Amino acid sequence: IQGDENLQSMLLGTVMRKIKSRTWKKQRYFKLQEDCMTIWYKSKKTGNSHSTFSVGDVEAVREGHQSEVLQSIAEEFPPDRCFTLVFRGRRGNLDLVADSAEEAKTWIRGMRKLIENLENMGQREKLDQWICDWFKKADKNNDGCMNFKEVRDLLKMMNVDMNEHHALRLFQMADKSQSGTLEDDEFVLFYKMLTQREDVLRLFQEFSGDGQKLSLLELVEFVREEQLQCEQSRQHALLLIDRYEPSDTAKKLHAMTIDGFLMYLSSPEGSIFNPRHLGLYQDMKQPLSHYVISSSHNTYLIEDQLRGQSSIEGYIRALKRGCRCVEVDCWDGPNGEPIVYHGHTLTSKIFFKDVILVLSNYAFKVSEYPVILSIENHCSVEQQRVMAHHLNSILGDMLLKTTVDGKIPSRLPSPEELKGKVLVKGKKIGSLEECVTGPGEEHFGEVSDEDEAADIDDDSTRRKAKKPSQQLSKELSDCVVYCKSVHFSSFKHARTRSKLYEISSFTESKARKLIKESGAEFVQHNTRQLTRVYPSGMRTDSSNYNPQDMWNVGCQIVALNFQTAGMEMDLNDGLFSQNCRCGYVLKPKFLRGWERFDPENPRGLEGYMPLRLSIQVISGQQLPKVNIKEGSIVDPLVRVEIHGVPMDQAKQETKYIDNNGFNPVWYETLQFTVHVPELALVRFVVEDYDKTSKNDFVGQYTLPFMSIQQGYRHIHLLSKDGTSISPASLFVHIRITDLA
Repeated sequence: IQGDENLQSMLLGTVMRKIKSRTWKKQRYFKLQEDCMTIWYKSKKTGNSHSTFSVGDVEAVREGHQSEVLQSIAEEFPPDRCFTLVFRGRRGNLDLVADSAEEAKTWIRGMRKLIENLENMGQREKLDQWICDWFKKADKNNDGCMNFKEVRDLLKMMNVDMNEHHALRLFQMADKSQSGTLEDDEFVLFYKMLTQREDVLRLFQEFSGDGQKLSLLELVEFVREEQLQCEQSRQHALLLIDRYEPSDTAKKLHAMTIDGFLMYLSSPEGSIFNPRHLGLYQDMKQPLSHYVISSSHNTYLIEDQLRGQSSIEGYIRALKRGCRCVEVDCWDGPNGEPIVYHGHTLTSKIFFKDVILVLSNYAFKVSEYPVILSIENHCSVEQQRVMAHHLNSILGDMLLKTTVDGKIPSRLPSPEELKGKVLVKGKKIGSLEECVTGPGEEHFGEVSDEDEAADIDDDSTRRKAKKPSQQLSKELSDCVVYCKSVHFSSFKHARTRSKLYEISSFTESKARKLIKESGAEFVQHNTRQLTRVYPSGMRTDSSNYNPQDMWNVGCQIVALNFQTAGMEMDLNDGLFSQNCRCGYVLKPKFLRGWERFDPENPRGLEGYMPLRLSIQVISGQQLPKVNIKEGSIVDPLVRVEIHGVPMDQAKQETKYIDNNGFNPVWYETLQFTVHVPELALVRFVVEDYDKTSKNDFVGQYTLPFMSIQQGYRHIHLLSKDGTSISPASLFVHIRITDLA
């Protein structure tokens, strides 16, 4: 803080307007707390009620009119006084207007500095900060120290159920000054005694000759025998000491103390996720059809499918999560401007041109690989021309207008060849070959209408009405190159008649029917052409289907409602958490080649080699409180789920631990057989057991089976929204062996 004028000014506090709509504009007093981690704000009118949010919850600060709300009041307040705080997960933005441009600048710079500081913090600092936050919560009378009653209340808040005698003993041991209260350092000592990791100490002593430290040889043995990191294990052990050992004395001896050992096990290297899979490690030069692509359905919706709000924020959020296929439903709008909304419903409307502007700003911020814009077009020919104009003028060179090399393609291009490009998926007049050899003269043509809402699910007994035909403008048709939408007749028809740039869309039930009836043919189809699957029209609440079934047959564009948290989006986040989160994951070899693979019967696969996965769930750390009821403590259990081919679908859970969310210990082993590891995802879920009603969700973590690191590992849990709930974690031991 010293010397930073922005932060000094934020500590003093500022009155700003909080804006929710054109009519809702209210003054609030905003102030940075002394911890430089919390923003406190209150209404000028209501007596004591105030709110706070953590700087760690803020993902970004946008300057000027960069949200729909601020754009709607643009004429009233100049951009240099406006800014938006964007929160992580699915929480709404906070739109603010300062009294002067200078005050806005102060908060924009200050917030960015705080966010940057937080991102650069080491584990130890983060933990100390976390302890400090708890201290502030518990120090009810703000006197900077804590009496025993405040400590007891704090333990409840922290999810610790501890008998009074034990708590008092720890309190007295920490109260070095014997003042009957704990000051800052004494509280940290109390916390460290409270969080002593018996499970890690036990493991440490198993490998340590003298019980005090791990010598270099002992650490090498641990890394080799337990963590199964055999390559250059001596170099690796030296690196770990250098990186995680806090004691200089131990470092000089090339040794590791229990503190260093715990730091290593809690670090990214001690995590269950293989760090080598975090970066871009896959071949990106294969045809598009060889990848699974992170895809969103009705991207403009941020709520349900009938009355929900349409918003450009839907696109920003999806693109920031690495999504590479977004969707627009276009209809004729006022003053010749096409609009985007869920047709025949009460969802609100946004302009098509605003969506394309967002695409031009956000498409390649997280990933440089191509974005597919899936257009469901209900516009008149006149407004289709306007759409084509916006695509060309706003996207410019980003818009792919012709084949990569100007020739008729013999295979789909690769993500590498299409870097930085937006591909339009939609109807097209005639064939790509005609466009390459020479443009036709016609200004519009007739194509069949494509309307998801009219797709009555295939399990319904009603016959689909013959689809009406629709006029398509040549200008919009020319924007479609490699993703020409066509109606699907049969796999045989596709094999003999289809072009590789043609793409068909299926409702989830139609896709499931095809998987059951002809899985192996579906796999073959997907080696050459793109397939899109989308949720049933019955899912008006924006719920999701299980994407795993579709990935099992190699469907590339498996579109989900990104706004809805749950197991399905956890699987999507888990699959795409690898390969630099670039939104493209290379399919396994047997989903790219000519060998026959049927997910219903994987035993016929060449090189079929089932594995045994053994997971010892050892302990949990600082699981968040989910039930707000006074005095309630979590009764946690851990469920491990395998998602993959039908034979691999399985789940098992530990018993629940009574009243301990702070440091529950299980030491329970769960075992699974995995027949097709290349397609499997493993999901860890922690729940609060409730014998009378449904268990409450506490946290989860999902990752590809092939990205698991063996040995003693921490799993850093995530919220329903996929955001970090640090320092909540699980400690496990993992072994993967051949099924002899």
